[in-house]
Amino acid sequence: MTITSLENEKIKNYIKLQRKKYRDLTNKYLVEGLHLVQEAYKAGLLEEVILLEKEENPFNVESVYVSPEVMKKISTLDTPITIIGVCRKSNNNKIVGNKILLLDNIQDPGNLGTIIRSAVAFNIDCIILSNDTVDLYNPKVLRATQGIYAYIPIIKMDSIEAIKKLKEDNFYIYGTDVNDGKDIRKLDNKNKNICLIMGNEGNGVTKEVKELCNDNIYIKTNNKVESLNVGVACSILLYELGRLDG
Repeated sequence: MTITSLENEKIKNYIKLQRKKYRDLTNKYLVEGLHLVQEAYKAGLLEEVILLEKEENPFNVESVYVSPEVMKKISTLDTPITIIGVCRKSNNNKIVGNKILLLDNIQDPGNLGTIIRSAVAFNIDCIILSNDTVDLYNPKVLRATQGIYAYIPIIKMDSIEAIKKLKEDNFYIYGTDVNDGKDIRKLDNKNKNICLIMGNEGNGVTKEVKELCNDNIYIKTNNKVESLNVGVACSILLYELGRLDG
Protein backbone atom coordinates (compact mmCIF):
# COMPACT_ATOMS: atom_id res chain seq x y z
CA MET A 1 0.00 0.00 0.00
CA THR A 2 1.27 3.44 -0.96
CA ILE A 3 0.34 6.46 1.15
CA THR A 4 -0.71 9.35 -1.08
CA SER A 5 -2.37 11.71 1.41
CA LEU A 6 -0.54 14.43 3.34
CA GLU A 7 -3.32 14.22 5.91
CA ASN A 8 -2.28 10.70 6.90
CA GLU A 9 -1.34 10.76 10.60
CA LYS A 10 1.87 8.82 10.05
CA ILE A 11 2.97 11.29 7.39
CA LYS A 12 2.17 14.24 9.63
CA ASN A 13 4.42 12.77 12.33
CA TYR A 14 7.27 12.28 9.84
CA ILE A 15 7.00 15.89 8.73
CA LYS A 16 7.08 17.07 12.34
CA LEU A 17 10.53 15.46 12.70
CA GLN A 18 11.89 18.31 10.60
CA ARG A 19 11.56 20.41 13.78
CA LYS A 20 13.93 20.15 16.74
CA LYS A 21 11.07 20.39 19.24
CA TYR A 22 9.48 17.22 17.92
CA ARG A 23 12.80 15.40 17.57
CA ASP A 24 13.46 16.11 21.23
CA LEU A 25 9.96 15.01 22.21
CA THR A 26 10.10 11.68 20.36
CA ASN A 27 13.87 11.00 20.51
CA LYS A 28 13.71 10.30 16.78
CA TYR A 29 15.11 11.96 13.68
CA LEU A 30 15.25 11.53 9.90
CA VAL A 31 18.18 10.80 7.60
CA GLU A 32 17.77 11.38 3.88
CA GLY A 33 19.32 9.45 1.03
CA LEU A 34 20.72 5.93 0.76
CA HIS A 35 24.20 6.63 2.15
CA LEU A 36 22.99 8.22 5.41
CA VAL A 37 20.37 5.50 5.82
CA GLN A 38 23.05 2.81 5.35
CA GLU A 39 25.29 4.44 7.98
CA ALA A 40 22.42 4.67 10.47
CA TYR A 41 21.59 1.02 9.83
CA LYS A 42 25.20 -0.07 10.43
CA ALA A 43 25.20 1.89 13.69
CA GLY A 44 22.01 0.16 14.84
CA LEU A 45 20.00 3.40 14.88
CA LEU A 46 17.61 2.78 11.98
CA GLU A 47 14.05 1.87 12.99
CA GLU A 48 12.06 2.32 9.80
CA VAL A 49 12.45 3.38 6.17
CA ILE A 50 10.17 5.57 4.07
CA LEU A 51 10.39 4.47 0.45
CA LEU A 52 9.19 5.91 -2.80
CA GLU A 53 6.53 3.68 -4.34
CA LYS A 54 7.90 0.61 -6.16
CA GLU A 55 11.36 0.90 -4.54
CA GLU A 56 12.76 -2.18 -2.77
CA ASN A 57 13.58 -2.17 0.95
CA PRO A 58 17.28 -3.16 1.29
CA PHE A 59 17.20 -3.15 5.11
CA ASN A 60 15.79 -5.48 7.72
CA VAL A 61 13.44 -2.87 9.21
CA GLU A 62 9.82 -1.87 8.70
CA SER A 63 8.99 0.09 5.56
CA VAL A 64 6.36 2.61 4.52
CA TYR A 65 5.70 3.39 0.87
CA VAL A 66 4.71 6.89 -0.23
CA SER A 67 3.94 8.79 -3.42
CA PRO A 68 6.45 11.29 -4.91
CA GLU A 69 4.35 14.21 -3.60
CA VAL A 70 4.40 12.84 -0.06
CA MET A 71 8.13 12.04 -0.22
CA LYS A 72 8.84 15.61 -1.33
CA LYS A 73 6.91 16.97 1.66
CA ILE A 74 8.72 14.76 4.18
CA SER A 75 12.15 15.55 2.72
CA THR A 76 14.10 18.76 3.41
CA LEU A 77 16.06 18.39 0.16
CA ASP A 78 15.41 20.22 -3.09
CA THR A 79 16.41 17.22 -5.22
CA PRO A 80 14.16 14.12 -5.32
CA ILE A 81 15.20 11.10 -3.23
CA THR A 82 13.85 7.57 -2.97
CA ILE A 83 14.54 6.71 0.68
CA ILE A 84 14.39 8.36 4.11
CA GLY A 85 15.31 6.65 7.37
CA VAL A 86 13.53 7.09 10.68
CA CYS A 87 16.13 6.71 13.43
CA ARG A 88 16.27 6.76 17.19
CA LYS A 89 18.66 9.13 18.92
CA SER A 90 21.73 7.67 20.55
CA ASN A 91 21.51 7.27 24.32
CA ASN A 92 25.11 8.46 24.89
CA ASN A 93 25.21 10.66 27.99
CA LYS A 94 28.64 10.00 29.53
CA ILE A 95 32.02 11.51 28.76
CA VAL A 96 34.34 8.71 27.61
CA GLY A 97 37.99 8.50 26.60
CA ASN A 98 40.94 10.81 27.20
CA LYS A 99 40.76 13.08 24.13
CA ILE A 100 37.68 15.28 24.29
CA LEU A 101 36.38 18.03 22.01
CA LEU A 102 34.00 20.58 23.54
CA LEU A 103 32.01 22.82 21.19
CA ASP A 104 30.81 26.01 22.84
CA ASN A 105 27.90 27.65 20.98
CA ILE A 106 28.74 26.52 17.43
CA GLN A 107 25.81 27.74 15.32
CA ASP A 108 26.40 26.82 11.69
CA PRO A 109 25.23 23.29 10.75
CA GLY A 110 27.93 22.93 8.10
CA ASN A 111 30.63 23.84 10.59
CA LEU A 112 29.37 21.31 13.11
CA GLY A 113 29.28 18.58 10.48
CA THR A 114 32.82 19.38 9.33
CA ILE A 115 34.10 19.38 12.90
CA ILE A 116 32.52 16.00 13.66
CA ARG A 117 34.19 14.47 10.59
CA SER A 118 37.56 15.89 11.63
CA ALA A 119 37.11 14.70 15.21
CA VAL A 120 36.65 11.14 13.99
CA ALA A 121 39.54 11.46 11.53
CA PHE A 122 41.95 12.68 14.24
CA ASN A 123 40.96 10.17 16.93
CA ILE A 124 38.90 12.27 19.32
CA ASP A 125 37.16 9.94 21.78
CA CYS A 126 34.09 12.02 22.60
CA ILE A 127 32.44 15.29 21.55
CA ILE A 128 30.55 17.51 23.98
CA LEU A 129 28.02 19.94 22.50
CA SER A 130 27.07 22.89 24.68
CA ASN A 131 23.36 23.41 25.25
CA ASP A 132 23.35 26.36 22.83
CA THR A 133 25.19 24.58 20.00
CA VAL A 134 23.16 23.79 16.88
CA ASP A 135 21.18 20.54 17.12
CA LEU A 136 23.17 17.45 16.13
CA TYR A 137 20.06 16.05 14.42
CA ASN A 138 19.46 19.12 12.26
CA PRO A 139 19.20 17.72 8.70
CA LYS A 140 21.99 20.01 7.45
CA VAL A 141 24.32 18.81 10.23
CA LEU A 142 23.61 15.17 9.44
CA ARG A 143 24.27 15.68 5.74
CA ALA A 144 27.53 17.52 6.48
CA THR A 145 28.78 14.63 8.63
CA GLN A 146 28.06 12.12 5.83
CA GLY A 147 27.01 9.65 8.52
CA ILE A 148 30.22 9.92 10.55
CA TYR A 149 28.27 11.22 13.58
CA ALA A 150 27.29 7.61 14.30
CA TYR A 151 30.93 6.59 14.85
CA ILE A 152 31.72 8.76 17.89
CA PRO A 153 30.00 9.40 21.24
CA ILE A 154 28.40 12.86 21.11
CA ILE A 155 26.73 14.23 24.21
CA LYS A 156 24.96 17.45 25.12
CA MET A 157 26.02 19.27 28.28
CA ASP A 158 26.41 22.76 29.75
CA SER A 159 29.93 23.99 28.93
CA ILE A 160 30.82 25.15 32.44
CA GLU A 161 29.48 21.95 33.99
CA ALA A 162 31.43 19.85 31.49
CA ILE A 163 34.72 21.66 32.12
CA LYS A 164 34.37 21.33 35.89
CA LYS A 165 33.67 17.61 35.51
CA LEU A 166 36.68 17.17 33.22
CA LYS A 167 38.93 19.02 35.65
CA GLU A 168 37.79 16.75 38.47
CA ASP A 169 38.92 13.87 36.26
CA ASN A 170 42.36 15.48 35.74
CA PHE A 171 41.83 16.73 32.20
CA TYR A 172 43.99 19.56 30.89
CA ILE A 173 41.75 22.11 29.18
CA TYR A 174 42.87 23.95 26.05
CA GLY A 175 40.88 26.98 24.99
CA THR A 176 41.39 28.89 21.73
CA ASP A 177 42.37 32.56 21.62
CA VAL A 178 44.11 34.31 18.71
CA ASN A 179 45.09 37.28 20.89
CA ASP A 180 46.26 35.57 24.05
CA GLY A 181 47.23 32.04 23.15
CA LYS A 182 50.26 29.85 22.54
CA ASP A 183 51.29 28.90 19.03
CA ILE A 184 50.04 25.32 18.63
CA ARG A 185 53.29 24.44 16.80
CA LYS A 186 55.31 25.30 19.90
CA LEU A 187 53.11 23.44 22.33
CA ASP A 188 54.73 20.71 24.39
CA ASN A 189 51.84 18.63 25.61
CA LYS A 190 52.69 16.29 28.50
CA ASN A 191 49.08 15.56 29.42
CA LYS A 192 47.38 12.26 28.72
CA ASN A 193 43.86 13.57 29.30
CA ILE A 194 43.11 16.65 27.20
CA CYS A 195 40.08 18.64 26.12
CA LEU A 196 40.08 21.15 23.26
CA ILE A 197 37.38 23.83 23.29
CA MET A 198 36.20 25.55 20.12
CA GLY A 199 33.96 28.60 20.41
CA ASN A 200 31.28 30.44 18.49
CA GLU A 201 31.95 31.45 14.88
CA GLY A 202 31.72 35.19 15.59
CA ASN A 203 32.66 35.55 19.23
CA GLY A 204 34.96 32.62 19.96
CA VAL A 205 35.13 31.00 23.39
CA THR A 206 33.12 32.85 26.04
CA LYS A 207 34.90 34.73 28.82
CA GLU A 208 33.46 32.39 31.46
CA VAL A 209 34.73 29.33 29.64
CA LYS A 210 38.12 30.88 28.88
CA GLU A 211 38.71 31.60 32.57
CA LEU A 212 38.40 27.88 33.30
CA CYS A 213 40.96 26.81 30.69
CA ASN A 214 44.46 25.74 31.70
CA ASP A 215 45.94 27.17 28.49
CA ASN A 216 44.86 28.95 25.33
CA ILE A 217 46.26 28.03 21.92
CA TYR A 218 46.04 29.49 18.42
CA ILE A 219 47.12 28.89 14.82
CA LYS A 220 49.73 31.29 13.54
CA THR A 221 48.87 32.66 10.09
CA ASN A 222 50.17 35.53 7.97
CA ASN A 223 48.58 38.96 8.29
CA LYS A 224 46.61 38.63 5.06
CA VAL A 225 43.89 36.60 6.79
CA GLU A 226 42.12 37.92 9.87
CA SER A 227 40.70 34.58 10.99
CA LEU A 228 39.98 31.02 9.90
CA ASN A 229 36.62 29.32 9.64
CA VAL A 230 35.98 27.44 12.89
CA GLY A 231 35.69 24.11 11.07
CA VAL A 232 39.03 24.63 9.33
CA ALA A 233 40.70 25.89 12.52
CA CYS A 234 39.41 22.95 14.55
CA SER A 235 40.70 20.47 11.97
CA ILE A 236 44.19 22.00 12.06
CA LEU A 237 44.29 22.07 15.87
CA LEU A 238 43.14 18.46 16.13
CA TYR A 239 45.80 17.39 13.66
CA GLU A 240 48.52 19.26 15.56
CA LEU A 241 47.40 17.89 18.93
CA GLY A 242 47.44 14.39 17.47
CA ARG A 243 50.95 14.96 16.14
CA LEU A 244 52.10 15.85 19.65
CA ASP A 245 51.02 12.38 20.75
CA GLY A 246 53.66 10.97 18.42
